[in-house]
Amino acid sequence: MQFGNNRQTMSHSEARVAQYDVGLRKYMLGVYNYMAAALALTGIVAMLASSSATVMQTIHGTPLKWVVMLAPLGFVFYFSARIHKMSTSAAQICFWAFSGLMGLSLSYILLAYTGTSVARTFFVTAIAFGSLSLYGYTTKRDLSGMGSFLIMGVVGLIIGGIVNIFLQSTMMHFIISGVGVLLFAGLTAYDTQQIKDTYHELDSSDVAGKKAIMGALMLYLDFINMFQFLLAFMGERD
Repeated sequence: MQFGNNRQTMSHSEARVAQYDVGLRKYMLGVYNYMAAALALTGIVAMLASSSATVMQTIHGTPLKWVVMLAPLGFVFYFSARIHKMSTSAAQICFWAFSGLMGLSLSYILLAYTGTSVARTFFVTAIAFGSLSLYGYTTKRDLSGMGSFLIMGVVGLIIGGIVNIFLQSTMMHFIISGVGVLLFAGLTAYDTQQIKDTYHELDSSDVAGKKAIMGALMLYLDFINMFQFLLAFMGERD
């Protein structure tokens, strides 16, 4: 009798684990779908903007370029602080608006670099991102200890980038790009594990939806930044 009860308990436990795994996979698929759609929107906006001389002159030929360049950073801070007070639909609208704004910000890339090198770098970034995210999802190693180091590294990277705007040092740009690739490679694995760990099967659909959008934003930023830093190495100037 005891043996039968143990088997029943084990079967129930295995069923719960299987149910959790199904829910987790569905949640992570939602995160990746949001991210992929955002990347597609960014690419479309960047292509449309870069094909218009008027738009490019308005954005990158006037002080408006500073607004377009810095607005995404301010948007991320605002979105991160306010998303818990938004509805899921409002969070989605903000996420798509941010993706479009990033497209405007990155439109100069399609004019500064050859189309072949941009496509090649995107392909390399996609492979690297996919491998690193898969590692973050499947590894049993706790990556949380990397968090503080990586975040401090990103802050230092931002400061270094701002300083180099005025210094215009080729060597400093090369160093920043190399460090940037390594930092966002680490963040891809770290963020994936953190997103996985935030999943809770008892979350309401509204909470789960906003978590998925926030997770997609984190991975989107990892991808975009890794792409830009890799482009500094692999890109061929047009």
